[in-house]
Amino acid sequence: MTVATLDLSELTAEDLDAVTAIEREVSPLPWSRDLFAGELTLTSAQRLWLVGRLHGRVVAFGGVMFVGDDVHVMNLAVDLAHRRRGLAQVLLAELLRRSVERGARHTTLEVRRENDPAIGLYRRFCLRPVGLRRAYYDDGADALVLWAHDIDSPQYRDLLDRLRGQGAGRS
Repeated sequence: MTVATLDLSELTAEDLDAVTAIEREVSPLPWSRDLFAGELTLTSAQRLWLVGRLHGRVVAFGGVMFVGDDVHVMNLAVDLAHRRRGLAQVLLAELLRRSVERGARHTTLEVRRENDPAIGLYRRFCLRPVGLRRAYYDDGADALVLWAHDIDSPQYRDLLDRLRGQGAGRS
């Protein structure tokens, strides 16, 4: 199975069970179904959520929050059976591309300090550490604060296209 068959679409209420199942599988502190459902009640000026499907089955999801011209990556996950295939890279590239279309100029996120695979992914998107939030997570884990600026530039758009293509080319 290759990433080239990944179908990206906006999250709908019909996707909530699958998204919640992935979240419980991969997160030490999973979001609840109700929390995801609440996200669907917000406007497109406030949020953007995408799901990725392979052969019709949801295997990945991600969501962002818009604050002025900043976009905050809130959650990004791939089910365990489909990791290391470039899915998160394709998904994040599309989230950021669509965010720029909605006026985003900068992006930020928090990531568990010990989550080396995620930090590696975010570095490919030029997200750099700018700070540390001690005991950010409910379990007491610290979070690195990452930022990338000028994501609306032609150079960053080229980077997004390149990363999406590299992700799609993996098997």
